[in-house]
Amino acid sequence: EISNFEYLMMLNCYAGRTYNDLTQYPVFPWVLCDYESETLNLNDPAVYRDLSQPMGMLGGESRRQAAREKYSVLQSMGSEPYHYGSHYSTAGFVLYYLIRLEPFTSYHVILQDGNFDYPDRMFDSVAVTWQSCVKSTTDVKELIPSFYHLPEVFINNNGVDFGVKQNGRAIGDVVLPPWAHGSPHEFVRIMREALESEYVSQHLDEWIDLIFGYKQRGPAAIEPCRSEDV
Repeated sequence: EISNFEYLMMLNCYAGRTYNDLTQYPVFPWVLCDYESETLNLNDPAVYRDLSQPMGMLGGESRRQAAREKYSVLQSMGSEPYHYGSHYSTAGFVLYYLIRLEPFTSYHVILQDGNFDYPDRMFDSVAVTWQSCVKSTTDVKELIPSFYHLPEVFINNNGVDFGVKQNGRAIGDVVLPPWAHGSPHEFVRIMREALESEYVSQHLDEWIDLIFGYKQRGPAAIEPCRSEDV
């Protein structure tokens, strides 16, 4: 018997994903949907994300309808149709999450033509990032393994000056959910516990079908996006 973390790492490896390639970096799912509560009950199914749906279909009917309309318009124009023009994993997304660690800090600067990205677009808050991933029509990114084993991802140990946001907040350590009590180690511990929970163990195969399995392309990939009862 192996853990869900180990199983996902094996699947990523078999799929050709590797830590050595930012464009094919290992991908992990968001498994929780509550990043605002003071406490978290991992026995409550309501705190978990629907793993049967791609990120682009989460967040409300208006977002899902916008994706369906885009697909229909492109199809009517004779173009190859798609529901959303972004992806769940790109080199930019990997660097977005890992920007506080070298060599990824330097890679980020290279990607941005010698500069850091605008502070308001940088990874500053887990809750804000989650909300973007389930509300924005252009943001459907999943997570990386570090969220489940590497607290240093959330700490600006190198004291890098990433700039100041429009609200006056300097980009430093990542703002964590209240249930993490300000501790990156506690955040990672709870995230890992959620990943290994009974709920995720029962539904992880649905997410695997979306990312690695038969729902990647074709009719099976379209079906979840057609359903209005998501």
